[in-house]
Amino acid sequence: MHASLAEAAIPFAIPVNRWDEQVVSQKTEAELLLYRSNLLGADLTVTNFGGGNTSAKVTEVDPLTGEEVEVLWVKGSGGDIGSMGMDGFATLYQEKLLALEAHYNGDEDDDKMVGFLPHCTFNLNVRAASIDTPLHSLLPYKHIDHVHPDAIIALAASSGGEAATKELWGDEIGWLPWKRPGFTLGVQIRDFAKANPQAKGAMLAGHGIICWADTAKECYDQTVRLIAEAAEYLNAKLASGPAFGGVAVAPSEDRAATAAELMPRLRALMVGDRRKVGHFSDDEATIEFVGSQDFGRLAELGTSCPDHFLRTKIAPLTLDPDRLSDDAYLAQSIAEYRDLYAAYYERCKRDNSPAMRDANPVVVLVPGVGRMTFAKDKATARIAGEFYLNAINVMRGAEAIGDYIALDEQEAFDIEYWLLEEAKLQRMPAPKEMVGKVALVTGGAGGIGAASAERLLREGACVMLADLDGAAVASMSAKFQDKFGSDVVRSVTCDVTDETQVTAALSACALEFGGLDVLVANAGIASSAPIGETSLELWNKNFDVLAQGYFLTAKHAWPLLEGMAAQGGSSVIFIGSKNAVAAAKNASAYASAKAAANHLARCLALEGAEHGIRVNVVNPDAVIKGSRIWDGDWRQERAGAHGIDSGEELEDHYRQRSMLKRSVLPEDIAEATYWFASNASAKSTGNMINVDAGNAQAFTR
Repeated sequence: MHASLAEAAIPFAIPVNRWDEQVVSQKTEAELLLYRSNLLGADLTVTNFGGGNTSAKVTEVDPLTGEEVEVLWVKGSGGDIGSMGMDGFATLYQEKLLALEAHYNGDEDDDKMVGFLPHCTFNLNVRAASIDTPLHSLLPYKHIDHVHPDAIIALAASSGGEAATKELWGDEIGWLPWKRPGFTLGVQIRDFAKANPQAKGAMLAGHGIICWADTAKECYDQTVRLIAEAAEYLNAKLASGPAFGGVAVAPSEDRAATAAELMPRLRALMVGDRRKVGHFSDDEATIEFVGSQDFGRLAELGTSCPDHFLRTKIAPLTLDPDRLSDDAYLAQSIAEYRDLYAAYYERCKRDNSPAMRDANPVVVLVPGVGRMTFAKDKATARIAGEFYLNAINVMRGAEAIGDYIALDEQEAFDIEYWLLEEAKLQRMPAPKEMVGKVALVTGGAGGIGAASAERLLREGACVMLADLDGAAVASMSAKFQDKFGSDVVRSVTCDVTDETQVTAALSACALEFGGLDVLVANAGIASSAPIGETSLELWNKNFDVLAQGYFLTAKHAWPLLEGMAAQGGSSVIFIGSKNAVAAAKNASAYASAKAAANHLARCLALEGAEHGIRVNVVNPDAVIKGSRIWDGDWRQERAGAHGIDSGEELEDHYRQRSMLKRSVLPEDIAEATYWFASNASAKSTGNMINVDAGNAQAFTR
């Protein structure tokens, strides 16, 4: 089945007109602009994430003079037209924008002109205007759309694109050669429109399309129609034969397993300022591309559209599928890519260029396996992969009507190292402590596990929740996704006493996020019985979960953790128990198993030090609220052991027993867990922290 999919040309999707007259009947001009923008941006056949910009020229009352003035509403810097609200638009005096041309003396002034835009702000709007603002302000038309759909860029990035544009639309749509976004491009579009009053838009080579109309609906209708016509045209061309020269490498049947094994090794080699998070995809279009005859030639050319390039770098790293088991080959491949990137920087840098940024690849392509992307966080890695998928679609369409044309190297550099882009990067806040790190938490659906996961998520980590209760852990994952975003949390059903399930959970973590930096071994049970009533089955059950379970998770996490030594190391945290260091009446099986796990942690601290793996223990006591263990027989058993009621009396008993007379909560254990996971404890290993509100019996030294 996979081979036949790779042999078939994958067509361009045809956008659907979703305009609803009933919805728009009472909207203002500005609200119509938002409606149109959201419709366009929510349809990935129309534009990609964060791509494109829209505008409308609206009559407003000047708050300073009380007079009516023309105001340009245009998508502001950053954001996504598919999800933005009214606050996503910059608002500027149109008259002032037109007056800016008096300061313009040619394309060397593009950066200077951006500095004038804040002076044109209307009504103290805090949303910054983007560099694309002149494309909208200089044209005399009321409504303007500028989008970058794959079908359009395929025309714009092909040697046959200009002829195809003429064939499709005659003099309705013009063709302008490549020019970086800015005031000069706005002037060129304005001059084209003035010289061609019959035109309704223009193709921008290597960039996208801009079109205009008198009403919001006409503009939307026209944008959707032009994209649909381009897609239908390319689909007809693609129907004549296989894309990319046909199949050279068939898809692997175990490509997900291959990626799970490969990604942590690649991630470990990508040493830089911060760790990276990975994303894997083996969608049909990617598999078709990486397994094609033309793959090597096209991949080397790199991407064309600036939107694609900024997120994917100048070109991807391609790997030989027959050499993936060779660590020396992988190290050499990463090193060579970094050297090539450094050479590109040296060839293209200007006198005032910012310092070279991270030279590691963003996109890694493997024939028969798929596409892997690595970035500072999961969302950025995923979006980079989606943009490279856009680039694949563009290459397919461009090659169907001519030769694919990538972005000129110097132009690519000038966009990547644009001083305006650098200034934007410098204004970004520092990332949170755990951004770029990946954690696996066993017992992730329970009180301590969930609280620990949430604490790590709050600081930017990606978390894989593992739990024996598949429904509960899926529910907890959904809860965290609602709170922290769908990219950063995943879940897996896992019995920590089953070695096959443990290895599967770690493979899932590697496949979803690219590796592992923090292991929180927390899955547990509890039992209470006098020695005479402690069966061998009960004894073994405690040791299976609390000792063997910790052993299995640590053992199979170890290879993932070892690789991160060059990037500051990694952390293992065992959630132990006060009973691991203090004797407990009627709990010999539980306490002995916990003691075994704690001693295992000390042994692993010795083994892990040379690999930068820190191993520490957090010993809770009497964490009753929010704990699933205390919801079962353990509560009744411990109450019986102390001769008290199992309700509030039990909680008060543990509170009063403590030296500080305070209850211990899952969040308290999570705080200690986070400390051991963070850089704050970078010089601590082989340690235990008691979080028990004070218990002299459990003093560790």
